[in-house]
Amino acid sequence: MIKSRSRGFDRRSLDGLGVLRAVVEAGSFVRAGEALGLTQSAVSRAIARLEDRVGVRLFRRTARSISLTDEGLRYYESVAPHLAAIEDATIEAGGSSAKVRGRLRVNVDGGVGQFVLTPRLGPFLARHPELSMEVAVRDRMGDLIRDGFDVAVRFGRPEPSSLKSRLLLRTRVVTCASPAYLARHGAPRRPSDIEKHPCVLMRDPSTGSHFAWEFVRGKKVVPVSASGQLMVNGVGPLLAACLAGQGIAQVLELYARELLADGRLVHVLPEWAEETYPLYAYHHAAQLMSAKVRAFLEFVVALTRA
Repeated sequence: MIKSRSRGFDRRSLDGLGVLRAVVEAGSFVRAGEALGLTQSAVSRAIARLEDRVGVRLFRRTARSISLTDEGLRYYESVAPHLAAIEDATIEAGGSSAKVRGRLRVNVDGGVGQFVLTPRLGPFLARHPELSMEVAVRDRMGDLIRDGFDVAVRFGRPEPSSLKSRLLLRTRVVTCASPAYLARHGAPRRPSDIEKHPCVLMRDPSTGSHFAWEFVRGKKVVPVSASGQLMVNGVGPLLAACLAGQGIAQVLELYARELLADGRLVHVLPEWAEETYPLYAYHHAAQLMSAKVRAFLEFVVALTRA
């Protein structure tokens, strides 16, 4: 632990907080310096001064990587949400009308990134020319603050955390196959028939196995033992394999809607498709929300309603 000379606060401490956030987001002193227009040594000195003021070692440094210490993570989790609010207050005090600006980092799962968000970002970015975005696809949400993200948009039920969650939509889980596959193998007539068909499976990152299959009609839930030679870890490969006739797949209707509408895929067992899956947006407390996060949340709410 570093012995602190003083626990007081001055302008250098605020500057150091900006450098701290840049290092966490960039993952290295070099990339943080490039983002801030500083040399690596200047970034290193700023972090050293902040560590001296705070009184703890913030980063573990090795020849190949840096990471927050436990004390550094706790400190960063405390101060990070306030930095965006300080930026907004500074912009507003300066009379700027372009409050939505800076860098926005969004954590998404693969399907949301490919099918929901990035194809429709053009109008949002055009409305906010001073904003830059990074859309990062991750298997899991992880820790938004520690990983330097402002917001997340992900499918699945929320886990307990200090983050605020907002339900955006619910979409059905549909079971589908290509017309060519059904011509060769026939269509299942009941849920148990699925066990006689090759299935294209989706890997569950939390278990390493595939997502379980079940069919829902009213209050009746029928689990089935789906099996097949192919397991994938993304919606794109799942749909590609299904389109190629390699088996039956379960997929969120949001992703398959156009393929079902134009006949490239066929919805099998449609009367057993009442299971739904929720899409949530995650962010920090509302009173600490920056203008860029607020604008993005308004955008995704409108997008998912449409």
